[in-house]
Amino acid sequence: MRDIEKLKITVDCDECIGDGLCAEEAPKTFELDDDAKAVVLEDSTDQRESILEAGKVCPVDAIIIEDKETGEKLCPEE
Repeated sequence: MRDIEKLKITVDCDECIGDGLCAEEAPKTFELDDDAKAVVLEDSTDQRESILEAGKVCPVDAIIIEDKETGEKLCPEE
């Protein structure tokens, strides 16, 4: 099972400012759409660590990452 299949990733498009750091950290998981908003690429092959780091570097905490199995919120940290 790919790492992305173990994670629930949500982008709050109202909060996203299109900084692009997420796409730099995990380019196979995130890209910016035509409105410069982050979108999740479901066929990602990025490793879990890269995906979590992408969420952590978001300057406005627009990326929410949860463990699908446990429901634990992994990002943003509270």
